[in-house]
Amino acid sequence: MDGSLDGSGRLLRRGLKLAHLRLMAALGETGAIGLAAARLGVTQPAASRLLAEVEDLVGRPLHLRSGRGIVLTPEGQALARRAARALAEVTSAEREMGDLGRGLSGHVRLGAVTGPALDRVLPALRAARLALPNVTTEVEVAPSEPLADLLLAGRLDFALARLPENREAALFDLEPLGEEQVELVARPGHALARRREIAPRDLLDYDWVLPGPGTLLRRTVLERLASLGLPPPPGRLATSSFLLTLALLRESNAIAPLASAVARRFASGPEAGLVVLPLDLGIVVPAFGLMTLRGARLTPAAERLRDLVRTQVP
Repeated sequence: MDGSLDGSGRLLRRGLKLAHLRLMAALGETGAIGLAAARLGVTQPAASRLLAEVEDLVGRPLHLRSGRGIVLTPEGQALARRAARALAEVTSAEREMGDLGRGLSGHVRLGAVTGPALDRVLPALRAARLALPNVTTEVEVAPSEPLADLLLAGRLDFALARLPENREAALFDLEPLGEEQVELVARPGHALARRREIAPRDLLDYDWVLPGPGTLLRRTVLERLASLGLPPPPGRLATSSFLLTLALLRESNAIAPLASAVARRFASGPEAGLVVLPLDLGIVVPAFGLMTLRGARLTPAAERLRDLVRTQVP
């Protein structure tokens, strides 16, 4: 590796500009010089000149030509990734200055896994309508892995999630909030729902709708079944989509594990679409928490909404 790039800030002293960072971030997302140019609002020749300037500053190629565009070299990928983070920080700084200038106003982007989204985020948003009337909110509901990636990309302020095992723990701060109980659900009228008692092995007579491979809920369910001496359940579909899970349960005899907060909400009321099966397998998903990028400073509006989320007790 070129010894002149030693992390001492020489690229900035050599003349690395914001326009260079914007181009590299756009190339990292689009993989095409034309698309990157359009995103920046410049001509393709101008974008090519910017790329050439960056490569001259770095002292090595940052891209290779391919049939459908360009492929960034490992060095190019590293610079594109960091450029996106740097630009996200500039955007956050702009938002924070605006919040400070306007008081309790601004825009907050938060993410949550499904159970905490219902148990904590919804009541926090109701409270925020009174306490923070000038704050707008954007909520992303997804598994922990994509939420961690959105945090890393600077597209979320904070998340209610778990630290994924395949992400570097040192990149995040996590404030544990609680565990999630898991219930088994099925459609109203399901044969198991009419029983007073269910043996765990009876569950294997039906298809299961499980979360996608590699997800924490799926792994927790399978480990708990194994501890009870049961094999993996029959399952023809794996999905992290709650809407698809709900549709499949309503139209078949399948059963599915859901976070208790979700199961109880959709199994209550006269027109409930689900029933909770009368069997507690003792499935508990490890603690989730408030997750932020390590060292990241939240805007005042994000801090206020985070505090509202923190105080919600299911």
